[in-house]
Amino acid sequence: MPDFKQWKALQVSRPGDVPAGTPLSWQADKASEHAMRVWDNHLPADFPHPVERGTAHDAVAELALRESIRREVEYGRGTRVHTALELGATWAEVAAALDISPDDARALLRQWADGQHHLYLSYQEQDRKPLGISPDEHAAIISLTERGDDEGRSAR
Repeated sequence: MPDFKQWKALQVSRPGDVPAGTPLSWQADKASEHAMRVWDNHLPADFPHPVERGTAHDAVAELALRESIRREVEYGRGTRVHTALELGATWAEVAAALDISPDDARALLRQWADGQHHLYLSYQEQDRKPLGISPDEHAAIISLTERGDDEGRSAR
């Protein structure tokens, strides 16, 4: 992750230009700056205040940053579902927060857990320090999908 000064100077034209771990708030701020310059192109030429007109780079950077944000948000859904359940939320609450059915929320958690478990196993097979979730952690997470829709952890 870059420090803030490095981040401000970084030129972004693809989602992959955003370093891993860059806070979403930094990405949103940079996307907004580009968007404002693009929006300023709609102001009349005789606008009474100074404006900074946007360029194609601004439009592309805004697209790339928004895509990076979308991917980060999408990628983190499984982690956030798991955390909510571990803290005592019910499947009904999690599903409502995602605006999906409890069964779809369970499927989301299963898919995320399976992907994290696959990552763990592939690292282990390569004799690398495993990332992801171990077989025991995977089993514990999958067991959460067996809770009823209104069943949460008792200690909330």
